[in-house]
Amino acid sequence: MRLHGPHEQTIPSRDRTTNWSSHNAALRKRGSLLIWVDKDMTWRAPQECRPGPPAVFSDAAIQFCLSIKALFKLLLRQTAGMASNLLRLAGPDWPVPGSSTLCRRQKTLAVQIPYRRMDGPLNLLVPSRGITL
Repeated sequence: MRLHGPHEQTIPSRDRTTNWSSHNAALRKRGSLLIWVDKDMTWRAPQECRPGPPAVFSDAAIQFCLSIKALFKLLLRQTAGMASNLLRLAGPDWPVPGSSTLCRRQKTLAVQIPYRRMDGPLNLLVPSRGITL
């Protein structure tokens, strides 16, 4: 591409796409998301005899939400909304922790998401024992 004017300069042209069907398929693949939810997962926290109000959600439930937060770089309110929608699509009728619960519990849970290649779909597995990728 060439600009005309008193200070002419040449801007390098970008590579042109020649195989549009392959290009479009790659873009669709990049946006692929598959979430597997084990319906036997303990979503609610077990009852404990300790001072203070009992926890409502298990560590696995909080880990699920915080993984969604980290993967998609969301704020806590957005995380609660997305987790709610994902669970609705997956089938289990589970309540989702609110942003204040996630904020409080994220101080005690470390979310570590292993590296994944960018050329394939994201497969998020939510088994009864916790999150894996």
